[in-house]
Amino acid sequence: MEENNQVIIAGVSHLQTDFDYSMAELAQLVAANNLKVVDQIRQHIDQINNKTYFGSGKVQKIKQLAQYHNVSLIIVNDELSPAQVRNLEKATQLHFLDRTELILQVFAQRAHSRQAQLQVAIAQLQYQLPRIHPSGNPLDQQRGQSGLANRGAGESKLELNRRTIRQQITKLKQELRHVEQTLNTQGARRQNSKLPQVALVGYTNAGKSTTLNGILDLVADKNSKKVFVKDQLFATLDTSIRKITLPQKPSFLLSDTVGFVSKLPHNLIEAFQSTLAEAKNADLLVQVIDASDSHREQMMQTTQQTLSEIGITNKPMIYAYNKADQTLDFQGPQVIGNNIYYSALQESSLKTLIELIYQKLFSNYRVIKVLIPYSNSQLNQSINQLVIQNQSYTNEGTIYQLLVSPTDYESLTEYQID
Repeated sequence: MEENNQVIIAGVSHLQTDFDYSMAELAQLVAANNLKVVDQIRQHIDQINNKTYFGSGKVQKIKQLAQYHNVSLIIVNDELSPAQVRNLEKATQLHFLDRTELILQVFAQRAHSRQAQLQVAIAQLQYQLPRIHPSGNPLDQQRGQSGLANRGAGESKLELNRRTIRQQITKLKQELRHVEQTLNTQGARRQNSKLPQVALVGYTNAGKSTTLNGILDLVADKNSKKVFVKDQLFATLDTSIRKITLPQKPSFLLSDTVGFVSKLPHNLIEAFQSTLAEAKNADLLVQVIDASDSHREQMMQTTQQTLSEIGITNKPMIYAYNKADQTLDFQGPQVIGNNIYYSALQESSLKTLIELIYQKLFSNYRVIKVLIPYSNSQLNQSINQLVIQNQSYTNEGTIYQLLVSPTDYESLTEYQID
């Protein structure tokens, strides 16, 4: 078969209310994997065929359409069972890739840190494990063909037997634990710093990284490295954490987490549990939503579903509708309750967003005025880590006006003055 980057996408509606959107998203995933969609096939039936996913007539139509376009790869909008893949490939002599494997390949391309690479590799092997079988079909040994990015694919059946894969998974999980031990130590330091944590969550390519970079520009922190931004699905998989500090205000940590997509493979969610822990440990979530996308409601549902799957429920959340400048009625940043309509490329929008974050994150902070004796050098040193709004000096000691958390307020009440 000719190796090229042209593919046909195909799907069965089987009572999906968002079938059109799901197929459009599949095309985006294909583009993210550097492949080109030349045609698509849809079948509107209530139930999928357990043997071949499509009905027998559609299977033959797929074969004919692939011959017409000289295409050897068909990408399917659902996860196929191993038997369905075998039956389809036997009936058509084409190569079939399902949505799950496609997403895994996109993640494999985007994984740069060792942690992300290990997480993706584990998810890929877990996906492959039930799909290894003895067969005379030569396609079974060609999973890495057609210019695809599936790392570790294309190996012989002898190398990809179940025992070998289980051993590989065990080895990778051990290495991942070592990597995560180091990261957990860093996380413990962040927890001990008592700094509140805010996590940007949401659909892939909604503008989380652009928002983080814009906020970094806003706080003029030249020491904070910008995060990678590109107009594509899953531009980055690595969690980035930055300290945000503005004059006369408390500091907080802001993290940019991996984006979500519908039908995100369970193995991938499981593998990325540690990465998504930043969202789980956050005091406040900012869900970034593409306000210009007509499918934003489905995207929000997917985000909520994925958050629930990793155990994040009842967490305070700001709904940040980014790209509002691409809508007809945008007059500038607007806040309505927990919703903000803004543009991550507009300074006034980012200022409004950060003010909203401060309102939600520090609503229980209080101002206290204290007199600390000079002799209590340790306490004076600790206070320098707090938000000092004003300070003056007397014969008895230093007078501070502080903005503090409830815990710090209680610990300082004995030094409070009018």
